[in-house]
Amino acid sequence: MDLLTFDHSFVKVNGITMHVAEKSPSVSGNGALDGVINRPPVILFLHGFPELWYTWRHQMVALSSLGYRTIAPDLRGYGDTDAPERVDAYTSLHVVGDLIGLIDAVVGDREKVFVVGHDWGAIIAWHLCLLRPDRVKALANLSVVFDPWNPKRKPISMFRSFYGDDYYICRLQECGEIEAEFAKLGTERALLEFLTYRSPGPILLPKGKRYDDHVSLPSWLTDCDVKYYVSKYEKNGFTGPVNYYRNMDRYILCYSRIHSGHRCTRIYIFERTWELMGSLSKAQVKVLVKFVIGDQDLTYHIPGTKKYIHDGRFKSHVPLLDEVVVIEGVGHFLHEERPDEISKHIHDYFGSF
Repeated sequence: MDLLTFDHSFVKVNGITMHVAEKSPSVSGNGALDGVINRPPVILFLHGFPELWYTWRHQMVALSSLGYRTIAPDLRGYGDTDAPERVDAYTSLHVVGDLIGLIDAVVGDREKVFVVGHDWGAIIAWHLCLLRPDRVKALANLSVVFDPWNPKRKPISMFRSFYGDDYYICRLQECGEIEAEFAKLGTERALLEFLTYRSPGPILLPKGKRYDDHVSLPSWLTDCDVKYYVSKYEKNGFTGPVNYYRNMDRYILCYSRIHSGHRCTRIYIFERTWELMGSLSKAQVKVLVKFVIGDQDLTYHIPGTKKYIHDGRFKSHVPLLDEVVVIEGVGHFLHEERPDEISKHIHDYFGSF
């Protein structure tokens, strides 16, 4: 895909400089445009890990052709957006603040936008809707359900009880360790470990694992796609993206520099997303929502998730949930694997407004 067809800009938001990709509408008068003020509706796309704005390229092209203005940033720590050094600069509160600043800057300080999220982008989208529902027209969220705050359940402890210490989220917690492993493995191979994963089972990264097996690219991921991801992760590394996971619980062991072969350790104690979101205990997401997930997505197979989605509890926490779509035979990166189908789901929903 020709990257020159997208406009790129840098916006000052919430103390950082954010890279933003945009594709303006190529048609008008098809019902998508606002007939009152004649401005195209805006869709804000939020990517996950280990992705970039680029993961939404298909949807941006498709939906801009239908009259939408499509905007996709590299989130804080990713790609060409600034990556603050402090681990505790990656809570949901920080990222939601970035997005409000972005909406203010590129759309208007009283304007609402449609939002689409996937993976970590879906988590951030849920929190955006909780904290600032006044800025969201409607949400189409992919892969990750809304998980209400629970004072008796911390995320990392929960995942460790499900899958053990080798589960990838657990392995990402110790600062510097996984970065060193990825550096030894190589950026491309590390990325492919995630981007080509299509099993409904958990991703396990045991220490000492050998990665000498051949990785075949799926039909929806090209060599050019991989090269783009690799170019950005080789430039800026994995620390910023991984820091999102390090803000899921409170305590993290972080390593400082290595001097003369000796590792110096310091323990940083931060107020992380789990604790910071405690004020939203029992809060509901009161934004209109469509949720889409693949039946082969590992998130759909997290213990208890299927039942939660289908037994009414999901709807009770997201009372304006209009529709849940489970797509057969599709894995985690459903918007890449089935780009046309996902674009249609998004347009069918947002077009109804």
